[in-house]
Amino acid sequence: MAGPNPEVIHVVLTTLQATAGQPAPAPATPVVTDISLWETMTHSGPISFAALLLLIAFSVTSWAIIVHKYLSLRRAARESERFLAAFWEAKRLDQMYQQSDQYAKSPLAQVFRSGYIELARLKKRSGDDETLGGGIENVERALRRSQSAEMTSLESLTSFLATVGSTAPFIGLFGTVWGIMKAFQDIGRMGSANLATVAPGISEALIATAAGLAAAIPAVIAFNYFLARIRVLEAEMDNFSSDFLNIVKRHFFK
Repeated sequence: MAGPNPEVIHVVLTTLQATAGQPAPAPATPVVTDISLWETMTHSGPISFAALLLLIAFSVTSWAIIVHKYLSLRRAARESERFLAAFWEAKRLDQMYQQSDQYAKSPLAQVFRSGYIELARLKKRSGDDETLGGGIENVERALRRSQSAEMTSLESLTSFLATVGSTAPFIGLFGTVWGIMKAFQDIGRMGSANLATVAPGISEALIATAAGLAAAIPAVIAFNYFLARIRVLEAEMDNFSSDFLNIVKRHFFK
C-alpha cells in the first residue's frame, strides 16, 4: 500500500499556514430601518388609511364641539346666575322683562320671557290689570314649551360626541383587524414569519387602535361632563318655572 504523497502534504500544510493568521469573517450586521410614525400612516393600505382619516376627522370635529359647548354652557350658567339675582331683586315683572334682553344666553331668562309674554297676552285679552279669571294653564304650557326648546338648544351637538365615543373604537378595531390580515398575507406571500415581515402590518394595526381610542376617550369624557352641566340647568329651569307660576297665581289668578 502506497504512503501519502509528500507533495500533497506540503500543499495542505502551506494552505493552513497561510490562512491561520487571517481573522474570521465578521457576522453580517442586520440592517435597521428607521420608519417614522408619519411614514407608517402614509404608506399603509387604502382601507387602513381611510379609517385613520375618518378617525382624525372625528377627533378634530369633537374637539371643536368640546370647546364650543364648554364656552356656551359656561356663559349660560353665568348669565342664569346673574338673571336669578336680578329677578329676585326686581319689584315688578314688566321691569324685569325689559332687563331680560341683557341675558340672551341664559335659558332661565328665555323661559321667563315666554311666560311673561303669555301672561301679558292674557291680561290684554281680559282687560283687567289686577286679576285674571283663568288661563294659568296657558302660562304653564308656555313655560314648559320654552323649557323644552332651551333643552334642545343646550343638548345640541352633544349627540355627536356620544356617537364618536361609541363608534370610534370600533372603527379603530376595524383598522386593527385589517392590519393583521395584511400581516398574514405578507407572511403567506414571502413564506416567512420573521419580525421584518409582520412588523409593518402590526404597526398599522396598532396605529388604528390608538387613533380610535384617542378620538373616543375625550368625546366620552366631554359628553358626560356636558350632560351633568345641562342637568343642572334643567333643574334650575324647573325650579324657576315653579317659582314663577307661584308668583303669577298669587298676584294675578285669585
